[in-house]
Amino acid sequence: MRALAAQLNTFLFKRKPWNVQSRNFSSYNGKDEAYLEQEAERKIGWLLKLIFAGTASFVAYQFFPYMGDNLMHQSVSLLHVKDPLFKRMGASRLARFAIDDERRMKIVEIGGAQELLNMLGSAKDERTLKEALKALSALSKSDQAVGALHHAGAISVIKSTPDTFEDIEIGIYKSNLLKRFQDLRYDISS
Repeated sequence: MRALAAQLNTFLFKRKPWNVQSRNFSSYNGKDEAYLEQEAERKIGWLLKLIFAGTASFVAYQFFPYMGDNLMHQSVSLLHVKDPLFKRMGASRLARFAIDDERRMKIVEIGGAQELLNMLGSAKDERTLKEALKALSALSKSDQAVGALHHAGAISVIKSTPDTFEDIEIGIYKSNLLKRFQDLRYDISS
């Protein structure tokens, strides 16, 4: 009778009786708990990493365009220096910046095209010639930039560049630039 009363009491009040042993029918143990904690930490860790990466991408997207203009100005400033190494570094940077028409025209507007032509005209070594021609070739992919180069007298400067047998890339850049002017119907005979 007492056992029946205890079961009835447990059933009605939903609590464990004092003298009835509890049986654990689940497969849950301490190892499962540690595994679940590690799994939760790993998933939360990935979530935090994704939030950080998203925030960093957003900040970079907002910040780096302003930094790009300053770097373009600094690259053009490097073309004013007398040392050919700094001129090559400035020309190389400008060639890397000239990836779309907007940036190419920005380089032309801040005087980069004229400075590259000055660099090309006064270059004394082949490496400097090559970097100047490479940067001018990168700028020439824009029709408007080619027009600005033509008005700056690029054709005569490019034609007066000496040919070299040691570095074939100079001749390739030179012929590609002259072909680009010819394709856009600029007179290259002068």
